[in-house]
Amino acid sequence: MTPDDATSATRDGTDRTSENAERRGPERRRRGLRRRLIGRWGGSIARSLAVRVVGLSSIWAAIALVAAGILISALYRQAAEDGFAALLEAQLYNLVNSVGIDDAGVLTGSPNLGDLQYMQPESGWYWEVLPASRDTRGRLSSPSLGYSAIPSEPLREVPFDVSYQRSYPMKGLAGEDLQVLETEVVLDDENRAARFRVMGNRSELAEDINAFDRQLAAYLGAVAAGTVIVNAAVILLGLRPLRTVRQSLARIRDGRAERLEGEFPTEIAPLAAEMNALIGNNRRIVERARTQVGNLAHSLKTPIAVLTNEADKLGGESGRLVGEQALAMRRQVQHYLDRARMAAQTESVVFRTPVAPVAERLVRVIGKLNPHLKVAFDTNEADDLIFSGERQDLEEILGNLLENAGKWARSEICLVMRPAGPERFEAIVEDDGPGLSEAERKLALKRGRRLDEKTPGSGLGLSIVSDLAQEYQGSLRLETARLGGLAAIVSLPRLNGVDALT
Repeated sequence: MTPDDATSATRDGTDRTSENAERRGPERRRRGLRRRLIGRWGGSIARSLAVRVVGLSSIWAAIALVAAGILISALYRQAAEDGFAALLEAQLYNLVNSVGIDDAGVLTGSPNLGDLQYMQPESGWYWEVLPASRDTRGRLSSPSLGYSAIPSEPLREVPFDVSYQRSYPMKGLAGEDLQVLETEVVLDDENRAARFRVMGNRSELAEDINAFDRQLAAYLGAVAAGTVIVNAAVILLGLRPLRTVRQSLARIRDGRAERLEGEFPTEIAPLAAEMNALIGNNRRIVERARTQVGNLAHSLKTPIAVLTNEADKLGGESGRLVGEQALAMRRQVQHYLDRARMAAQTESVVFRTPVAPVAERLVRVIGKLNPHLKVAFDTNEADDLIFSGERQDLEEILGNLLENAGKWARSEICLVMRPAGPERFEAIVEDDGPGLSEAERKLALKRGRRLDEKTPGSGLGLSIVSDLAQEYQGSLRLETARLGGLAAIVSLPRLNGVDALT
């Protein structure tokens, strides 16, 4: 092989390996997604109270029905075998009473055991009378047996019992299973004896028992299915008040109700009362927080205004410095007041704010403030998004991000909303400005840090957004935008489809 051939072979092998890896990649992702979905679905089922109660009651019903089926089958089998043995014994006695012996020692009689099966050849039901002493002659048999013979077990292996009877299994003329019952009887005063044998078809008995077991299984299966359905219906009906409580709580969380309303069963009524008391207490906490925020705002408003006025009168570099610091104080005080207000609200109730209208209004405002910029808003996935928070907080988050992008963008800003799972969504603001390095991105999120002192602002915008997002258990991250500049991506909570509709 030449070096070129070796290089070609290596390249081909590498290409095939890459192709195989590319083919396996999507398959691995699909398998991983299936495992996550199955795990999430299985975990949800495992935590369901209704599934647990229905499952346990169904398991207990199945165990009880199986035990009952085994017991009934055993009792029927025992009763059938006892009846089969009693029938053979009755027919044996009938046979004994129907046979005699003449003076010459020949067996005589025309037994009729009252069963047509003794008349049908190879039916599995036979009788036979044989000599049991030297001076007894002849042989009598049922038409079903004819001239054929069914062998007997040796006496040493199956001896007679105290009633001078013995019973043992044997194969019949057609291969069926027989149960042979026989006895020996002295027929006259000269001690001439005969052996009487009655043979019953045990295969019919087994088939009868099996047919009963099949019917029993079918009936018990129907009872089991009905039991599961009735149990599920009763349990779901019994748990319906809990579902009502959940729906009422969802309405309270969405701001469409103020308390749990309705008639609840005795077991759930105390829970509803405690929930209403908790909701009332939380509402009082919110009102107290709002009152304190308002009082603090009014108490600081006048001193800051005085400082601002004095800075204007002072003039010069000192006046400008005092004015800037007073303005920074006003913004920071307002920011912390807003955080206090939001913290009190997020501890009590969850608000409901449609995302698209807020974003559209802010995009129009930013577009008017920056007429030289193209401000685009992708509404494809924003229409169904519901922010699980207050409208004012969403406006502050998006407004700061759009305002910051407007300072640095050269010609274009883009706002994109997209779901990030059933409980979160992402707002992405991109620009085509100079962007930031990795180190500059970390500095930009620090409070009051300004990367360019020539650009107007307080350096609080991105840090305010980060703080607000963290209050909602979200996050803010900075990346390189598709437009070439900076992409600010904030993660926020959302109401999923079920919560949004209830």
